[in-house]
Amino acid sequence: MQKTANLRPSADHLEAMRFAMVDSQLRPNAVSDPRVIAAMASVARELFLDESLAAVAYADVKLPLTPGRFMNLPVATGRLLTAAALRDTDKVLLIGAAGGYTAAVLARIVASAVAVECDANLVRTARQALAAATNVTVVEGPLAAGHVAAAPYDVIVVDGAIEQLPPGLVDQLGVDGRLVTGLIDRGVCRLSV
Repeated sequence: MQKTANLRPSADHLEAMRFAMVDSQLRPNAVSDPRVIAAMASVARELFLDESLAAVAYADVKLPLTPGRFMNLPVATGRLLTAAALRDTDKVLLIGAAGGYTAAVLARIVASAVAVECDANLVRTARQALAAATNVTVVEGPLAAGHVAAAPYDVIVVDGAIEQLPPGLVDQLGVDGRLVTGLIDRGVCRLSV
């Protein structure tokens, strides 16, 4: 009988790829918050992806989650969270939980996070992957609606690029709150705080 090769990288190889991502993608590209770097260096991206994608979990590419939904590039996540100027006392609303990766990174930096996701399959994935994170709540619902029940938030992070800010999100910010997203203007995405 012929053996099938195991294409999944070893844990040591995945860890080496994670550290290479930090050194070659994050640090050279304005991801300067040491807490964001430390959190991204410690959260295993492959746990939030289909097992078949483990070998490319740290590549500088969008990775498919479900039809039409992708895990953000590592540098995009790092820059977004760096721009948010996160504090350890912050209560964060994450719009677009996807598979839970960004929520897991937030869990290592802030006091608490509510992650909203509209896709039921991604909600299940995120809840399973984040089961040990006691300071993250994954909520199923329309992304544009946010999660009023737990407002106000110190920070709202929209994990992805949008053309227009949903009007109800700003109302969920507390006094001196910050909202961070990629805004698309004439086909170009710019980080906006």
